[in-house]
Amino acid sequence: MRIDKYLKVSRLIKRRTLAKTMADNGRIQMNGKTVKASTTVSIGDQLTLQFGQKIVKIEVTNVFDSTKKEDAKYMYKYLESHNEVNHE
Repeated sequence: MRIDKYLKVSRLIKRRTLAKTMADNGRIQMNGKTVKASTTVSIGDQLTLQFGQKIVKIEVTNVFDSTKKEDAKYMYKYLESHNEVNHE
């Protein structure tokens, strides 16, 4: 499954177009490498998402084509979440 669709189905990002824009802007990494929206997600992949100053790291635990809101949480496991600190 494409990463932009995965992020929408898992409800980590509300809209697929927003997920695509984030990928195009280099704000999504998979296993330590910046990825495009068309990159394929597999179970076990680690994703790092940058939402403004907030950094969220997750591990893909399931890949479903569609899911109910209450089941979306079974698609990933939070590894880390923190605010980015800029030292100037």
